[in-house]
Amino acid sequence: MAFATSSFWGPVTSTTEWCEQNYVYSSYIAEFYNTISNIPSIVLALVGLVIALSQRFEKRFSILHVSNMILSIGSMLFHATLQRLQQQGDETPMVWEMLLYIYILYSPDWHYKSTMPTFLFIYGAVFAVFHSQIRFDIGFKLHYIMLCLLCIPRMYKYYILTQDKPAKRLAKLYVLTLFLGLLCWLGDRVFCNKISHWHFNPQGHALWHLFMAFNSYFANQFLMFCRAQQRGWNPRVAHFLGFFPSAVMLGFISKLYDGLSFDLDIYIVRKQCRFIVNHVQFDHT
Repeated sequence: MAFATSSFWGPVTSTTEWCEQNYVYSSYIAEFYNTISNIPSIVLALVGLVIALSQRFEKRFSILHVSNMILSIGSMLFHATLQRLQQQGDETPMVWEMLLYIYILYSPDWHYKSTMPTFLFIYGAVFAVFHSQIRFDIGFKLHYIMLCLLCIPRMYKYYILTQDKPAKRLAKLYVLTLFLGLLCWLGDRVFCNKISHWHFNPQGHALWHLFMAFNSYFANQFLMFCRAQQRGWNPRVAHFLGFFPSAVMLGFISKLYDGLSFDLDIYIVRKQCRFIVNHVQFDHT
C-alpha cells in the first residue's frame, strides 16, 4: 500500500502490494511486518532440517526444509523491496516447493522412478523461464492453487492410513493452520480498503506468513512420519527440544544402538584378548 516517503529501492514495480503502508519504519524495508514475519519460517525450517539430518531421513526431506528456507528468504526480499525481480524470487520458489511436495507424496507408488523427478525438474525450469518473461498475476495464483489441490487427495490418503494418534494430530494441526492462514490472507486482500481506515492494522498477510511457517513444519513432520512407516522404521512422534513435535524413527535408533553395542562388545573382547596375551608374555618372561 503506497505511502509518501523516500525509498531506497525506488518506485514499486511488483504486480502485487499488500495491505501494509510502505516504508513506515525504514527506507530500506517497504512492508516491515510482512518482511520480518518470514523469520519464523526460516527458524522452523532449520529445526526441521536438524531433525531430518539427525534421524537420517532421505535427502528429499533435507531438500524440502532447505526449500522452505529459500522460499522464506525470497519472500523477505520481495516484501522488503516490492520489486518485480524479487517478486519472481518469491513466486518461482513457491512453485518449485509444490513440485517437491508432489514428488514426495506420489513417488512411493510411481512405477517408473526416474520419470517423475525428470518431468518435475523440466516443468519447474520451463515455468521459471516463462514466469521471468511474462507477468500474470491471476494466472500465477490459479496455477499455484492447482498444484496445491493435487496434493490434497494424497495427504488425505496418508491421514486415513495412519493409525498413530500423535501423527494424526500433526495432520490436524496442518489443516488448522492452513485454514487460519487462509482467513488472514483473504481478510487482508478483501477488506484492505476498510482496514486502511482503521487505527490498528491487524497485518493479515504477516499473520498468513506466521501460520504458514507452522503449516509447513507440521506438513513436513507428518510426511516424514508417513515415509518412515512406508520404510518399516517404526516411527513415533516425539518433541524436539521439548517443544517441537517431530517424527522419530525407533527402528533406526534400535539398529544404531545394536550396532554401537556390537562395536562395543568387539572392543571389549579385543581389550581382554590383548590383556591376556600381555599377561601370558609377562608370566613367560
